[in-house]
Amino acid sequence: GVTIALAALFFVAKATLAPLPDEWTTELGAGPVRVQAGVPSLIRLGTAPWFARLMDGRSVPTRAGVLRLRWTEASQTLTVRCMPCELQGGRKGGPGGGALGQALTGVLGDQALQIDDLQFSIRRVGMHLSGELRAGALTAPWKGELQRQRLTVQLDLAPVPMAHAYALFAYQIPELSTAQIEGTFAMSAQLSLPTGSLQIVPQIEGFRVSGLGTEALVNTRSSCGRSSRLNTESWLARAVIAAEDQRFFEHTGFDMVELTASFAKNQRSAQIERGGSTLSQQLAKLLVTGGARSPVRKLRELLYAVEMEDTLGKARVLRLYLDNAPWGPGLCGAEAAAQHYFGVSARKLEPHQAVWLAAMLHNPGAEAERWARSGEINVERAQWVAKGLRTVPRAERQALAESLLLVQWNTPALKQ
Repeated sequence: GVTIALAALFFVAKATLAPLPDEWTTELGAGPVRVQAGVPSLIRLGTAPWFARLMDGRSVPTRAGVLRLRWTEASQTLTVRCMPCELQGGRKGGPGGGALGQALTGVLGDQALQIDDLQFSIRRVGMHLSGELRAGALTAPWKGELQRQRLTVQLDLAPVPMAHAYALFAYQIPELSTAQIEGTFAMSAQLSLPTGSLQIVPQIEGFRVSGLGTEALVNTRSSCGRSSRLNTESWLARAVIAAEDQRFFEHTGFDMVELTASFAKNQRSAQIERGGSTLSQQLAKLLVTGGARSPVRKLRELLYAVEMEDTLGKARVLRLYLDNAPWGPGLCGAEAAAQHYFGVSARKLEPHQAVWLAAMLHNPGAEAERWARSGEINVERAQWVAKGLRTVPRAERQALAESLLLVQWNTPALKQ
């Protein structure tokens, strides 16, 4: 009798969830029993009042955490609560063949981000969806449109204190116990499934940080040997700005234009290809936070970068970066790099030498190895840097870029 009942239930579910022609589908089941289901049908079923009543008070284990379900009859709203909730990137998992996981990868990389309490409410009227997303003191309304082949969701977070956004990760960021954070954060986001296309437009206003003690870094000595003592007008300093942070003198520690472009590129490729970090953020990574690829590290890095802009100023930030930046295996600091690769002080580098050293910074280990093995540099990258030298007249930049093709590059030794 039980076997017959289970079989009947299986065929009823299969018929109910069977995809319509051209409908977006996913595979459901456990063990050898697998069923192709239409995702729009699943969403309609999950938000149908009769089904939501059955799910009221139940808990569902997922990769993100245990989801607790609550149905509110008066507003015909289903609320899903996850506490704690772990958001993960990666290509696998989630509806639409991992599309949601792929979208999250553009934000998180391959790291998980934990939020203490995440709530998501959903109400459906026909094919129109709406609700709220809540996390800590943040509340963002959303609306969605369900169609046979896709689901589009638009979410809008009105300006909130930047401190409230950071408070979501207080247990992971020890600096928040002493940091004073000013400014506001707002965001609009649009997600399209099953493609996994995620567009995020953040807005940050008046962001300032104090209380981290970065003023003590003003007298920091280079960890890489003798300081280069380069000023901002030196060829290497200008080339590094062109290579790593072209709006260095325009931002306050973070560059929203570059961060947005970085996210878009990373989300399309579902892996971290473009960092979007300013020189101030890179300095924070070198001196304080370390290089682990995690969203929490990036949030910490941002705090230090913003405060250092106030406590140290542009010139000191740039000099500290030049004195600590990596330039190949076991090699760091501009002075050590200039001496190792060209046998001269960093202050005496020729323009083409400075441009190439700056060009190496995007991937110093790989560029150093390629140069040592083949005797050839990445001319295309170096020319891009030369053309980005903002304080150099255009004709001079073009001539410098062309001259890189004519230079005889001596093969350097790989530093072990």
